Amino acid sequence: MPSRTLITLSLLIFTVVLMSAFMPQAPNKANNLKILPKDISHEELDKIMDGFKVALGVKCSFCHSADKDDPKHMDFASDTKLEKEMARDMMRMTININKKYFHIKDAGDTKAVLAVSCFTCHNGNAHPDNK
Repeated sequence: MPSRTLITLSLLIFTVVLMSAFMPQAPNKANNLKILPKDISHEELDKIMDGFKVALGVKCSFCHSADKDDPKHMDFASDTKLEKEMARDMMRMTININKKYFHIKDAGDTKAVLAVSCFTCHNGNAHPDNK
């Protein structure tokens, strides 16, 4: 017959394992952010990326490459696609335009609705019409 110590220890381990299964897990932190704040929430990052998709009429794979180990998933941290660096350049450009001409220091500024955004030039197209 097992000892009381062994039973108590087994119950304690079982309880810890069971509790850890129901504890909320911290969302994965974004890696390789060079323009956006490193402490941005997952929800805010998704909102910004969804805005890019609408403004350019593209999907995530336009800027992000597939994961090498699992091609069904995206490797969001990878810099293999040139479009990702172009997007960073465009973000720097719009930030500078908005600071200089609209005096907007952050995207939450109420004047931001009047500011330049991706949609200003792209109008839902991957490449702006330059006619």
